[in-house]
Amino acid sequence: MANILVVDDELGIRDLLSEILNDEGHNVELAENAAQARTARAHSRPDLVLLDIWMPDTDGVTLLKEWSIGGLLTMPVIMMSGHATIDTAVEATRIGAQAFLEKPITLQKLLKAVEAGLARNLPRKPAVALAPVPANLAVEFAKTGGASVPTVVDTGPQGCQSFELDKPLRDARDEFEKSYFEFHLAKEGGSMTRVAEKTGLERTHLYRKLKQLGVDLSRGKRSAA
Repeated sequence: MANILVVDDELGIRDLLSEILNDEGHNVELAENAAQARTARAHSRPDLVLLDIWMPDTDGVTLLKEWSIGGLLTMPVIMMSGHATIDTAVEATRIGAQAFLEKPITLQKLLKAVEAGLARNLPRKPAVALAPVPANLAVEFAKTGGASVPTVVDTGPQGCQSFELDKPLRDARDEFEKSYFEFHLAKEGGSMTRVAEKTGLERTHLYRKLKQLGVDLSRGKRSAA
């Protein structure tokens, strides 16, 4: 989960981007002009800024240059505009912008740009080791065809999930899938996009699956807080 500052003079754009990014598990702060953006930059130290180019008081490129000259361009900045020329986009990139998004901004392009920007700043997460199947359990299973396998299997150390095997297959599968998705939601900070990529599911299918299993979608966000 990251702190993202959205700077745009259009209320509709601010609300839309805020809704999408909140849904992805991020904290979002909004600013409608350069003055508010300066204050937010000083107080909240955002991990990433989405900055509109055309604003009434100070345009985004000028603000970007101001931050760059003042040594304040310590976070990725993604420029946004519906009317900018190629020269403007090139200039913003030369000053230090991470990327440029043309309005209307598609969901896919927004999430990809944000993910790429955050990848510059966020530390790499350590690999999660999967608990090995105990050797004695594997041998016993091979010898008996599963007849002597215990009805409850502990999948790892304290804090991991135990599964009861003496139940209908559908119930056992739902229990496993719920724990599986809760694990990935917590690991990815509540980001539905990254969970969809990790699990190989389309976002729409993933939403339906999580609701069907009764997964608390706010759990991942709380775990990352």
